[in-house]
Amino acid sequence: MAILDSQGRLFGKVSILDVGAALVILLVIIGVFLVPGTGTVAQINNATKPIEVDLIAKGLSVSNPQRFIQDFQSAKKTSLVIRNQPYGEVDLKSVQVLPRNVLITQPDGSVKVIPDPRSELSYSTDLLITVGGRAQVNKDGPVLGNSKIKIGSVVQLQGTLYDFNASVVDIRLNDK
Repeated sequence: MAILDSQGRLFGKVSILDVGAALVILLVIIGVFLVPGTGTVAQINNATKPIEVDLIAKGLSVSNPQRFIQDFQSAKKTSLVIRNQPYGEVDLKSVQVLPRNVLITQPDGSVKVIPDPRSELSYSTDLLITVGGRAQVNKDGPVLGNSKIKIGSVVQLQGTLYDFNASVVDIRLNDK
């Protein structure tokens, strides 16, 4: 009796394809349960530390900027999304309106700074927002949720009446 017959069966009973499929399943089971994984970006055993992140939102289009800012500040919390990964809620520490100015050259060569007089800017505002939360810190920097946060990263702030993007301009770790 031959080991492999003309129909691809071992010893005339078991198909070689069935044996191959069984070996693949066995290797997957061994890989999942017995071989330790490399882990994720945010390791569970790392302690979290308080963090403050400064964000800048430029050209935020709203019909009534003052009312929006008052409503935004009164919320005290906002949802944060980093690289399309929801982090959760963070505390709103402060919200500051950045002035929109233009430089006017004077006849004597000096420069005068005045508020931008363009009427279309009445529906646009620039904000400097400070949010606070807890982050894990590893060798690559702070991690919120499973997403690294770095200066220059674009994050998304979401609430019941707003959804806009902002850029990270400063990160402060509070080692208390």
